[in-house]
Amino acid sequence: MNPKLSIVKIGGNVIENKAELQKFLTHFSELPEPKILVHGGGKLATQLASKLGIKSQMINGRRITDAKSLEIITMVYGGLTNKNIVANLQANGTNAIGLSGADGNAIQAHKRPVKEIDYGFVGDIDSINAPFLNTLLSSGVTPVFCALSHDGKGSILNTNADTIASEIAIGMSNLYDTTLYYCFEKKGVLLDITDENSVVTDINTDKYKELLKQKIIADGMLPKLENCFHALKNKVTKVCLGDIEMIKPNTKLFTSITL
Repeated sequence: MNPKLSIVKIGGNVIENKAELQKFLTHFSELPEPKILVHGGGKLATQLASKLGIKSQMINGRRITDAKSLEIITMVYGGLTNKNIVANLQANGTNAIGLSGADGNAIQAHKRPVKEIDYGFVGDIDSINAPFLNTLLSSGVTPVFCALSHDGKGSILNTNADTIASEIAIGMSNLYDTTLYYCFEKKGVLLDITDENSVVTDINTDKYKELLKQKIIADGMLPKLENCFHALKNKVTKVCLGDIEMIKPNTKLFTSITL
C-alpha cells in the first residue's frame, strides 16, 4: 500500500488576505507529511501589471501572457509570493522549499500552440519529475510550487496553478495515494453565489454536466473542475474543493469530486 500524499493548491484571494493566509499556513503546517503546496498569485500580478501600465487579459479563466506579462508573473509568482509563503511555513515549523517548474527540472512543458486563441507564453505540461519530488519528500522537505513551468530550452512558461496541482497529483500517483485539495475563498462549489452555505457537497460527471447547463459553473471555476476530473481519470485518489478549513480534520462542508 502506497503512503498518503496531500497536494494542496491555494488561490489568489486567500493569498491577498494576510489573516486568511496566516490561518491557512497554520492549517497546512498541521497536515501530516508528506505534502506539497501549489499557489497562484494572479491577482497580485494583475495589480502590479496595472501599476506598470501593462494590461492583463483573461479568457475562460486563463491569462493571456505576452513577454512583458511573463516578466511580471515571474517576479510575483516565483519571487515575492513564493518566498513569503516559504518564510511563513518555516515560522510554522514546516521545512519548505520554494520551487518553479524549472528548479530540479520539476515541471517541463511546451508553449501552447496557437489555435482560436493565442495565449502567448503559456505552458501545457508534458512531464512531472516524480523522482526529484520524491527525494525532497523522503528527506522531510515540503515543496512549494508557484505557477511557472519551463520548456527545457531556457524559457519560463506561465502555467495555470490548478493544472500544476492536478498534474503533480497525477505524476506522484504511482508512488503515493494522492489527495488533491483546491483551497479558495468559498466553502466549495455554490448553488447560489450569494449564499455561502449553498455548497454542492458531491459532484460527479452527470452532476457536473447539469451544473454547466444551468451556468452555475462558469469562468474561473471551469478550468478548476476540468482539472479535478482529469486528475480522477488518471489515478488520483480523491479531489476536494473548499475554503481553508477544508484541510482541517473533521471539516464536513466542502465539495467532493468523483467520476
